[in-house]
Amino acid sequence: MPYFGSEETVKELKRALSNPNVQADRLRYKNYISKVIRSGLDVSTLFMDMVKASATVDIVQKKLVYLYMCTYASDKPDLALLAINTLRKYCADPNPMVRGLALSNMCNFRMPGMTEYIEQPIVAGLRDKASYVRRVAVLGCAKMHSLQPNTEIDGIIVNELYALLRDPDPVVVVNCLRALEEILKDEGGVVINKPIAHHLLNRMKDLDSWAQSEVLTFLLRYRPRSDDELFDVLSLLDSFLQSTHAHVAVATLRLFLHLASAHPAVQADALLCTSAPLLATCGAASRELRFAGLCHVQKVMRSQPGLFSTHYKRFFCGYSEPTYIKFHKMEILVELVNDENVALVLEELSSYCTDVSPELAQAAIAAIGRIARTYSEKCLDILTGLLALKQDHITSAVIQTFRDLVWFCPQSTAAVCQTVEVCVDSPQDSEQALLWLLGEHGEKISSAPYVMEGYVDGLKTELSLAVKMELLTTAVKMFLCRPAETQDMLGRLLHYCIEEESDVCVRDRALLYYRLLQRGVEETRKVVTGPKSDPSMSVLTERQEEPISQWASTFNTLGPLSGHDLCLQTAVISAADQPSNSTEKDPNDTEEEISLSLGPPLSHETFEKMWLDLEILHRQTLGSPLPRTALDMLQAALQLVKIQTLAFTPGDTVPWKAYIYTRSTGTLILAELLQGDPQAPGSDESLVVSVKQQPVNQHAIRGFASILKSVLQTLNDDSS
Repeated sequence: MPYFGSEETVKELKRALSNPNVQADRLRYKNYISKVIRSGLDVSTLFMDMVKASATVDIVQKKLVYLYMCTYASDKPDLALLAINTLRKYCADPNPMVRGLALSNMCNFRMPGMTEYIEQPIVAGLRDKASYVRRVAVLGCAKMHSLQPNTEIDGIIVNELYALLRDPDPVVVVNCLRALEEILKDEGGVVINKPIAHHLLNRMKDLDSWAQSEVLTFLLRYRPRSDDELFDVLSLLDSFLQSTHAHVAVATLRLFLHLASAHPAVQADALLCTSAPLLATCGAASRELRFAGLCHVQKVMRSQPGLFSTHYKRFFCGYSEPTYIKFHKMEILVELVNDENVALVLEELSSYCTDVSPELAQAAIAAIGRIARTYSEKCLDILTGLLALKQDHITSAVIQTFRDLVWFCPQSTAAVCQTVEVCVDSPQDSEQALLWLLGEHGEKISSAPYVMEGYVDGLKTELSLAVKMELLTTAVKMFLCRPAETQDMLGRLLHYCIEEESDVCVRDRALLYYRLLQRGVEETRKVVTGPKSDPSMSVLTERQEEPISQWASTFNTLGPLSGHDLCLQTAVISAADQPSNSTEKDPNDTEEEISLSLGPPLSHETFEKMWLDLEILHRQTLGSPLPRTALDMLQAALQLVKIQTLAFTPGDTVPWKAYIYTRSTGTLILAELLQGDPQAPGSDESLVVSVKQQPVNQHAIRGFASILKSVLQTLNDDSS
């Protein structure tokens, strides 16, 4: 619907543009053209008047008119042909600025059949003497291809663009790379051979910083044929490792790591040279750039944990920094702790424990807990002092940290048990951790039975299923070490859980313990009692030095920022840190630790050929049905543990089937998931996995099946 009075305004503008007196006054004429552009009305009826206004030597007026033409050409296709002919005429203007403007705007017309009008001016522009016109013409090639992407690629234009890679103007060179990448994207993009690669390397100093970054990304496609050539290339790149522009330094480092994959010492030297630009990025004014720098520093520390140890103060948190940056800085500080800086790092982290943000305070306490695995005495003093603050979120985090600490560091058990004596009123979030401590070390905590009695008395109002399950296990364990003080409350607890509890899981757990106790105390002790700590598990949770090649391919991409690696690591740490609610073990459970990786994706044809050629090496009923969650969630869960899904049938299909694959220690594992397998009696509901592998590695097969079983059990537990 037109604005009120819009018709009169358009008519007034038309009269003014047609008035010879206005046309004679250049400034007044340009002002009316500006009014047309910024009027906000439908001024398509002024198309012919605006085309006439392009006949001027004023560059600013031409730009305004060209902007109008590009906007309304699709509304006036018949008159647009007149505009195109006008622009084609200006493509031969003596002024290179006019030629470039005309060609640029002609390529912006979005009309059917435009290719036949702009092809000849673009080809002429590629051979123009003026560099500005060549820049525009090169980008025009990509625009022309985007107008008709399904047509056959013009070999003449592609050859012209490859020839222009040696143009004296550096902007033309970079534009050629961009245009070729767009035109040849279905064929794998621009080809970087030895002459092109060496030419680009020699022209690097002529490019601006953003062009350098882009050229460095294209050079990833070239692989030197000999070590002599490799070191010649690295010598040319060496000066860019310490560029004042962070994006250039990081792009150069990625290329270094890619080219020197067979020379770890060269990779380590490159990381050392680039540490200064990375540190500068971590202190940048832009929060986004700071976050990106911290994520990349974490990547580097996976292989060089001591590289930034002397600069640990650069990772102290600023008061005004957002929480997500503080989290990353604390994670880095934990990795940088050593004998020389532990006191200052702990002092800094302890100041974050009283932050107004509960999430940040709990993260700081968890960080101190991780440091406590190496420096127990210093950290225990800090954690004990925090309990005196009597703030729920702090007390909760400290108790959970204590639980993890005694599991990994048995030498700190006595001090922790002495401190836990005062934690009678535990916050709700830490009840499970406190109960675990009472159950495992109840003989060292004098008030343990009385603390547990409070939980037994309040069982009817307890809503948490996990707390009830933990309370049952704790009561049985405490009965085994302090029977006189615990017998009565254990009887009341079992009676309530068996006779009155509505939850099936709690009732079954209570029945299990009741029947175990009927068999005798010693039989119960054999099943229930397990190790109270396991220092060897810290190997799983502490970051080990990884080969640089393991993460080099995602460096200087969005991979470090996405947090996928961090989420996976956090999940592994949480699973390892969390002591089991019960120490009963299935004798048939033969879970073995393996490392899975995604690697390059397999095509459907490749998977099918390999599946038909290989024999089934392992078939196992997983004991879990298909999760009730959406299949997309199942696919995402498998992706988190680095298992790739190739295809699966709809969820209501019988039998349901899925094909998955992964890689482990140099072997490729192919598997079929099947529900309702007629060849497996009694497995109508349970999923059956059939595994094939090349080359054969039985250890990897068993570990893969175990990981798959754990994922399905977790999803089924969550959905229930």
